[in-house]
Amino acid sequence: MSTPDGPALRRRLGTFDAVVIGLGSMVGAGIFAALGPAAAAAGSGLLVGLTVAAVVAYCNATSSARLAARYPQSGGTYVYGRERLGEFWGYTAGWSFIVGKTASCAAMALTVGYYVWPAGAHAVAVAAVVALTTLNYFGIQRSAVLTRAIVATVLAVLAAVVVLALGFGDADVGNLRFGDDVTVVGVLQAGGLLFFAFAGYARIATLGEEVREPARTIPRAIALALGIALVVYAAAAVAVLAELGSAGLASATAPLAEAVRAAGFAGFEPVVRAGAAVAALGSLLALILGVSRTTLAMARDRHLPGALAAVHPRFGSPHRAEIAVGVVVAGVAAVADLRGAIGFSSFAVLVYYAIANASAFTLGARLIPVIGLAGCLLLAFSLPVTSVVVGCGVVALGVVVYWLRVR
Repeated sequence: MSTPDGPALRRRLGTFDAVVIGLGSMVGAGIFAALGPAAAAAGSGLLVGLTVAAVVAYCNATSSARLAARYPQSGGTYVYGRERLGEFWGYTAGWSFIVGKTASCAAMALTVGYYVWPAGAHAVAVAAVVALTTLNYFGIQRSAVLTRAIVATVLAVLAAVVVLALGFGDADVGNLRFGDDVTVVGVLQAGGLLFFAFAGYARIATLGEEVREPARTIPRAIALALGIALVVYAAAAVAVLAELGSAGLASATAPLAEAVRAAGFAGFEPVVRAGAAVAALGSLLALILGVSRTTLAMARDRHLPGALAAVHPRFGSPHRAEIAVGVVVAGVAAVADLRGAIGFSSFAVLVYYAIANASAFTLGARLIPVIGLAGCLLLAFSLPVTSVVVGCGVVALGVVVYWLRVR
């Protein structure tokens, strides 16, 4: 069991803060960064791809909520897989989460860099990782307070984009109709890429050891966060697609900013870009929290160095895990490619949720876990070939390491 040898993490988060942290992960840079690649894959079928991603996310969230209520510990599906399916599957989930979300962290950090200072994007990304790792070191309550401000800012910017594009621009509802460019493979690939933007509700589960009344709070917070994110994403996608069309959206490097400019509000574009940078910071903050907690859980079980299981006696944070994750993410952000990071992250995280659904299947009420498991595997292997090949290789590397350790 992932139980601490020394001080335990402190239960400080209520429902509101848990929802905010989940929203900070979802209503973040994903909606600013993933719409373009998804539109390139799905064409005018973008909204169908978004619906597919939302259905799979709902199944995953439902399975995660049921499991988190039963196992309110740090680690998320690492703990659920271990307890319900066996140590190997728990390890595989934890490994997939850590490597996938490390790529997500790098993608979010680079998004900050490209919006703030494109010429020095990698340097800005590294600086952002260092700053947020330092904040997390001093305890989750400070992180939750900052996340509230970030979520409020991002929701305000997204609402303004929707109002300007649909209310004052040249939005064409004809752009929402299906064209000849729609294919099943393209829609599924778009769903896999857009899933990158939905996966933040896992942060609530991985923080299970720091939530008050977890059996009640975690399922409620996951449902609320996912519902709000889905409404926001759907509104933003409709507004941008109606304004730019699928072809314009596919070629856009900053879709929401370009939609505002196309609507005749070029003066508001810097605000949108600033909002995107703030959103990416919010996602990065929550991602580092989630990866460090899974690292803590795996270190407690000696799948990672035991020194990473330490909890700071004053701040109640897994401070060594925070520092280790920050160092690795900063190194990846210094050299990574943004779109490649999104594809690889989506594959690894879909493997993680496939194991979550398989774990939930053992609890009964099996329809949703079956749909979620099938959806995760279908979306994972519909991603671009490079993402699938690299993802399979990295997951296989983790399996090899596990068996070598066991032997």
